[in-house]
Amino acid sequence: MTATDGFPARISIVTLGVSDLERSARFYEQLGWRRSAKSSPEIVWFRTADSVLGLFPYEELAADAGIPATGEPSFRGVTLAVNLESPEQVDTAVEVAVAAGATVVKPPTATSWGGYSGYFEDLDGHLWELAHNPFFPFTEAGQLDLP
Repeated sequence: MTATDGFPARISIVTLGVSDLERSARFYEQLGWRRSAKSSPEIVWFRTADSVLGLFPYEELAADAGIPATGEPSFRGVTLAVNLESPEQVDTAVEVAVAAGATVVKPPTATSWGGYSGYFEDLDGHLWELAHNPFFPFTEAGQLDLP
């Protein structure tokens, strides 16, 4: 790749720093996500529709990046989102997340932009949005089809 090729517009992996690897892995499994066979005792992988979610111990992730592990802020300035095909699917997904141990931050509600959205925190405080956006269609493979 050269400078004229540009920077590929893709997110291959999102890795979350977690306080207890197995506890967090069980949480995501309880959401219905399947642990990859490529997982190991050091890192757990989950395949999503078009990327991979990794779980890695918080302190080890900081060390890998060469930064100090100074503690996890309550809001990191980042949300992860799962778009769903209907408001009813959003409600069901929130129920599944809560049953797995998530904390609802903002219950699902109609939005000012014509959608339906709510937020939860996973066991380590990572903020997830569950949303239905009627203006974002899906491909047959379950990926967002944005022009």
